[in-house]
Amino acid sequence: MNGNNGTNGNAWHWSYWLLILVCLVTFFVPFYNRIEPTLFGFPFFYWFQLGWILVSMIVTAFAYYITEQHEKSR
Repeated sequence: MNGNNGTNGNAWHWSYWLLILVCLVTFFVPFYNRIEPTLFGFPFFYWFQLGWILVSMIVTAFAYYITEQHEKSR
């Protein structure tokens, strides 16, 4: 019982592009490999990565819920 009604369960959803974007920004270290601007004494390199943890969590949850709703509506 896969609930796909005869359709391919591996369909590409637009929200997956958000996940790819997060991965690309995370792995492009030269973009954020610098000290300035600092935030509460922390160099940009560290607080940018910590900020992306929060952003990644939100984007992943959003993509999950959007694709789940899409799968349930099939």
